[in-house]
Amino acid sequence: MITRSKWFRRSLCALAVGLAATAQAQQISMETGTPSSVSGLVSQTMASRWGEDGVDVQLSMNQTMTKSVLKIGQGKLDAAMIPPNALGALRAGTAPYLGLGDKGAAVADNIRALFSIPTSYYHAITWADSGIDSWADAAGKRVFIGPPGGAANAQITALADAGGLPEGQYDAVKAPWGSATQGFQDGQFDVLVMIYALGSQALSELSLSRDINLLSLTSEKAEPPEGLGLTRAAIPADTYPGQTNDADAVTWKTLMMMGVRRDLPDELAYQLTKSYVDRVGELAASNALLGELAGADPLAGLNARLHPGAARYYREKGIRIPENLLPN
Repeated sequence: MITRSKWFRRSLCALAVGLAATAQAQQISMETGTPSSVSGLVSQTMASRWGEDGVDVQLSMNQTMTKSVLKIGQGKLDAAMIPPNALGALRAGTAPYLGLGDKGAAVADNIRALFSIPTSYYHAITWADSGIDSWADAAGKRVFIGPPGGAANAQITALADAGGLPEGQYDAVKAPWGSATQGFQDGQFDVLVMIYALGSQALSELSLSRDINLLSLTSEKAEPPEGLGLTRAAIPADTYPGQTNDADAVTWKTLMMMGVRRDLPDELAYQLTKSYVDRVGELAASNALLGELAGADPLAGLNARLHPGAARYYREKGIRIPENLLPN
């Protein structure tokens, strides 16, 4: 029989264990983009896994990643999924960080990397009956290059250049992502360049309304410039129902990286990295949109040095760290 005193002691013991567990969990602030994006899905899915491993992640969704980069560098945020090219722009003091000038490099030096993830594909879309079958055919035409001041501007401009359409030979149109597809349907521009997960439902529906063509790079120009957070990719010819390409469209795939503040405790950086990389297979199997995470190089496309805690994990796993990513 349990007496009142025994029950009281057991309750105190359970409370103490609970408080100890709470005290052991370390809390960090983290930001990511839209909930349906690959980086958003990774952050959401991993939040509970990190919690199981003792890291309480306070996640904020639908954030502007160029602003998140700045907040990490200023020490106002612990971690975020950030585009590498935004970090490069901060380091160089270029748009959208022109106002910082030389101070941008000092702010950027406060950011360290944990790992990268492959996210979405650039789809350069034209109507099949437009007569624009290659990037060169778009000379003198209107090309959508993303929202004003966005990280995508430099990426799309580089993609067009690699395809044989140098900057200045077309009318670059900037507009919010949310209005781009409707603008294309209304004839506001001739080439719609969007970031979609492979097999996007939105693009499938667009292609059912009118046949589309996807512009392709040649194999000689398929490798993206360093520092833009991109990697080579291909969109199979039969991916979308109204897609008229006979061959796969060679394009670029975006990368995002988990960036953290330089002074984040080593053990926290180690655990964040270990939890993600050790569970990446499980993560890939949990959602079709995350399937490409399996087998992806966690160091691909990084343009910030690794946090010492992350570097410790990769050394333990026997993963070679390029010299330019070694902690300093």
